[in-house]
Amino acid sequence: MNLRTLPFWLVDVFAREPLAGNSLSVFLLDDDLTFNAMQRITQEMRQFETIFLRRVGETSRFNVRIFTMEEELLFAGHPIIGAAALMHAELFPADEVSHFEFITSEREIPVISRRKNSIYFAEMDQGVATTVTSVPHVLIDGLAQAFSLSISDLAADMPLQVVSTGLPYLIVPIRTNLERAQIIVPDFEALLTGIGAKFVYVFDVGRWEGRTWDNDGQVEDIATVAPVVVIVLMMLLPAGIGLHHRSDLRPCSAAGLARTRSGTLPLRGTGRAGSSRRSSGPALCP
Repeated sequence: MNLRTLPFWLVDVFAREPLAGNSLSVFLLDDDLTFNAMQRITQEMRQFETIFLRRVGETSRFNVRIFTMEEELLFAGHPIIGAAALMHAELFPADEVSHFEFITSEREIPVISRRKNSIYFAEMDQGVATTVTSVPHVLIDGLAQAFSLSISDLAADMPLQVVSTGLPYLIVPIRTNLERAQIIVPDFEALLTGIGAKFVYVFDVGRWEGRTWDNDGQVEDIATVAPVVVIVLMMLLPAGIGLHHRSDLRPCSAAGLARTRSGTLPLRGTGRAGSSRRSSGPALCP
């Protein structure tokens, strides 16, 4: 193992004040890290997601890898939006508008970040929403029970579908008992895998409110991008229509650096992760 220092930022996405919204770890790398190193760092950070960036020369293009504490994701919305706003603040602070391209293993994602006073607003084109599958009727009652609901809570006029703009979500439209919804089965991830989904989004169609969790049901993701865009399409467009769309969700990443906490991971000797100053110290990385 080598001793290395890895600077990082903790960014509050979808927030208008510090320590709010959906937190995110961002690492801007000079050299590649192994898969195991990135996975272990993500587990150390204990954020819902961590994004690792490699800048392409002196451009505004970045190769990206996104991890949860359990696995690598091919796409996730709030890390892309948060990273774009952060790179705007860090690399192009004098520009009111910055254009970025984030390159995953499957595609390039264009992102625009706009600075308004001390706040950064980012938006991205997620591409075409596609229906992976419609859930067979025979499975619906069991799925409802898996997150503590009954079939009578569901929106009977809307299908349960697995839909993706890069990350497949099971979309569960309901009309009642959103507050009661929670994952209560130990093998929920296997249940999702069986229908081609990675996560679930339970959405109250009358209130336009939704909830999603990690697949253990222990951590609720209070703000997320991918399923929200899908919900808008399901609510506003006829069934079966695919459309290029823009997720103009106005998520704020950082009000200047006051909303971006920096540090070094893992810390050995000086500083604390998430301190208001940049800490320094060696990190053990494979």
